[in-house]
Amino acid sequence: MFAFGAFRPSSILSGGLLWKTPWRLSPTRKANQRKRLKQVDSVISAVAESGITTKSLERALALPMEGEMKARDKYTTFSKHHKGYRKSQHKVPKWTRLTLRENPKGF
Repeated sequence: MFAFGAFRPSSILSGGLLWKTPWRLSPTRKANQRKRLKQVDSVISAVAESGITTKSLERALALPMEGEMKARDKYTTFSKHHKGYRKSQHKVPKWTRLTLRENPKGF
Protein backbone atom coordinates (compact mmCIF):
# COMPACT_ATOMS: atom_id res chain seq x y z
CA MET A 1 0.00 0.00 0.00
CA PHE A 2 1.43 3.35 -1.04
CA ALA A 3 0.64 6.59 0.72
CA PHE A 4 0.90 9.99 -0.88
CA GLY A 5 0.47 13.53 0.36
CA ALA A 6 0.36 14.42 4.02
CA PHE A 7 -0.12 10.85 5.26
CA ARG A 8 2.91 9.17 3.75
CA PRO A 9 5.08 7.13 6.13
CA SER A 10 8.27 8.73 7.39
CA SER A 11 11.63 7.50 6.17
CA ILE A 12 13.44 5.21 8.61
CA LEU A 13 16.78 6.76 7.68
CA SER A 14 15.53 10.22 8.64
CA GLY A 15 14.81 9.11 12.18
CA GLY A 16 11.11 9.82 12.45
CA LEU A 17 9.05 12.75 11.30
CA LEU A 18 10.02 13.99 7.85
CA TRP A 19 8.62 17.50 8.05
CA LYS A 20 10.51 18.98 10.97
CA THR A 21 10.12 22.58 12.04
CA PRO A 22 13.44 24.41 12.23
CA TRP A 23 14.84 25.25 15.63
CA ARG A 24 15.01 28.98 14.91
CA LEU A 25 13.47 31.36 12.42
CA SER A 26 15.49 31.93 9.26
CA PRO A 27 16.28 35.51 8.18
CA THR A 28 13.70 35.17 5.39
CA ARG A 29 10.96 34.08 7.79
CA LYS A 30 11.88 36.95 10.13
CA ALA A 31 11.63 39.42 7.25
CA ASN A 32 8.22 38.00 6.31
CA GLN A 33 7.08 38.35 9.94
CA ARG A 34 8.16 42.02 9.98
CA LYS A 35 6.35 42.55 6.68
CA ARG A 36 3.16 41.01 8.11
CA LEU A 37 3.36 43.24 11.19
CA LYS A 38 3.80 46.35 9.01
CA GLN A 39 0.84 45.36 6.81
CA VAL A 40 -1.38 44.93 9.88
CA ASP A 41 -0.21 48.33 11.18
CA SER A 42 -1.10 49.99 7.86
CA VAL A 43 -4.60 48.43 7.87
CA ILE A 44 -5.20 49.55 11.48
CA SER A 45 -4.08 53.11 10.71
CA ALA A 46 -6.22 53.23 7.53
CA VAL A 47 -9.32 52.14 9.44
CA ALA A 48 -8.55 54.63 12.22
CA GLU A 49 -8.21 57.49 9.68
CA SER A 50 -11.57 56.62 8.13
CA GLY A 51 -13.31 57.81 11.30
CA ILE A 52 -14.83 54.50 12.34
CA THR A 53 -14.65 53.70 16.06
CA THR A 54 -15.17 50.22 17.47
CA LYS A 55 -13.96 48.33 20.52
CA SER A 56 -11.82 46.05 18.37
CA LEU A 57 -10.19 49.10 16.74
CA GLU A 58 -9.49 50.61 20.17
CA ARG A 59 -7.82 47.34 21.25
CA ALA A 60 -5.80 47.26 18.01
CA LEU A 61 -4.65 50.86 18.48
CA ALA A 62 -3.47 49.98 22.01
CA LEU A 63 -1.08 47.33 20.62
CA PRO A 64 2.52 48.38 19.92
CA MET A 65 3.42 49.05 16.29
CA GLU A 66 6.15 47.06 14.53
CA GLY A 67 8.71 49.86 14.92
CA GLU A 68 8.05 50.13 18.66
CA MET A 69 8.49 46.42 19.36
CA LYS A 70 11.72 44.84 20.55
CA ALA A 71 13.13 42.01 18.42
CA ARG A 72 12.42 39.65 21.30
CA ASP A 73 8.70 40.45 21.09
CA LYS A 74 8.58 40.25 17.28
CA TYR A 75 9.88 36.69 17.09
CA THR A 76 9.08 35.06 20.45
CA THR A 77 6.07 34.81 22.73
CA PHE A 78 5.40 33.95 26.37
CA SER A 79 5.13 30.27 27.29
CA LYS A 80 4.87 29.06 30.87
CA HIS A 81 6.11 25.61 29.82
CA HIS A 82 9.43 26.62 28.26
CA LYS A 83 12.77 27.38 29.84
CA GLY A 84 13.11 31.15 30.16
CA TYR A 85 9.32 31.46 29.64
CA ARG A 86 9.75 32.36 25.95
CA LYS A 87 9.08 30.29 22.85
CA SER A 88 9.71 31.03 19.20
CA GLN A 89 6.55 32.23 17.46
CA HIS A 90 6.83 29.74 14.62
CA LYS A 91 6.26 26.94 17.13
CA VAL A 92 2.77 28.34 17.93
CA PRO A 93 -0.02 26.77 15.81
CA LYS A 94 -1.37 29.19 13.17
CA TRP A 95 1.19 31.80 14.28
CA THR A 96 0.84 33.85 11.09
CA ARG A 97 -2.85 34.51 11.83
CA LEU A 98 -2.60 35.35 15.54
CA THR A 99 -1.82 38.62 17.27
CA LEU A 100 1.18 37.77 19.45
CA ARG A 101 2.33 41.34 20.11
CA GLU A 102 1.62 41.51 23.85
CA ASN A 103 3.23 39.43 26.58
CA PRO A 104 2.78 39.48 30.37
CA LYS A 105 4.71 42.26 32.10
CA GLY A 106 8.20 41.18 33.07
CA PHE A 107 8.46 38.53 30.36
